[in-house]
Amino acid sequence: MALHPSVAAVRTAVRRGLADLPPGATVLVACSGGPDSVALLSATVAEARRAGGAGMRVVGATVDHGLQEGSAEQAARTVALMASLGVDETVSSRVVVEHRGTGPEDAARRARYAVLEQMAAHFGASAVLLGHTRDDQAETVLLGLARGSGARSLAGMRASFEVFRRPLLGVARDDTVTACQVEGLEVWDDPHNADPGYARVRVRTRVLPVLEEQIGPGVAAALARTAEQLRADADLLDDLADAAYARLLGPDGGIAAEALAAEPTALRRRVLRRLALEAGSPASELFHEHVVALDSLVLGWRGQKWIDLPGHRRGVRTDGVVRVIAASGEPGEPAAD
Repeated sequence: MALHPSVAAVRTAVRRGLADLPPGATVLVACSGGPDSVALLSATVAEARRAGGAGMRVVGATVDHGLQEGSAEQAARTVALMASLGVDETVSSRVVVEHRGTGPEDAARRARYAVLEQMAAHFGASAVLLGHTRDDQAETVLLGLARGSGARSLAGMRASFEVFRRPLLGVARDDTVTACQVEGLEVWDDPHNADPGYARVRVRTRVLPVLEEQIGPGVAAALARTAEQLRADADLLDDLADAAYARLLGPDGGIAAEALAAEPTALRRRVLRRLALEAGSPASELFHEHVVALDSLVLGWRGQKWIDLPGHRRGVRTDGVVRVIAASGEPGEPAAD
């Protein structure tokens, strides 16, 4: 009996996303109980069983962020759902989300990824699967465009990084929802996904529908294609910038302004961003304008005292060397000219 097209779309994406794993590999699937992650988990179990005795070992994992009333009960329901899908093992964890100096979404994501990495290490998982879809990718691109975050944001979410993989980035959300309906899977509708207080929700429920209405269908798919095309370029620039950073960084953690000024703008600013990140400036708050201001220490030097950066950091230039230091002026830190 032929599979429903939506079920087939999800399973095909999972099969391709795991094709390089050796027989018997352990895969950990992050599952919130929502349609995207439930469809992902169901497809992963199906693909593992399809490979027979040499198939993958599938661990279903859910993370309780404790941000909503009844979150523990929802986590328990998700564990039961994962077990009913036939996973080899289930695991759940409750994390403490601290968002001092950052937004709750970013803080929750960091906490979730950290505990998923710990789970992967515990189970010896070769990969951790995340349920982001093509629609999530389109939303990410639009948000990056609106914030002026540069090529890396427009390149969207990576299909894989470290132990994490996103096999459904080419699959529409309509397909994950339909796949769950066809398979009779009961899913959870996260109230946060309908809360207009979140920018991503406004993009999903208001902006993208208007674009589809005014420009025509297929906007989400086009945005996802744009991200894929830009990602290769952004990856190359990032690799070149990493090499330049390693070459230019001095033993004292600074970079000679004259040497950095000789680099092309695209590389120079990436190096400066890396310098700020390595010094402790949080990535979620370090924006283009901060990097441009840092760049003024290189090309527009007029004796500026310092450049304020997120994370209580300052960019300074002393004796022709650009550094990022603690704003409090920790003992031993050089004073700015």
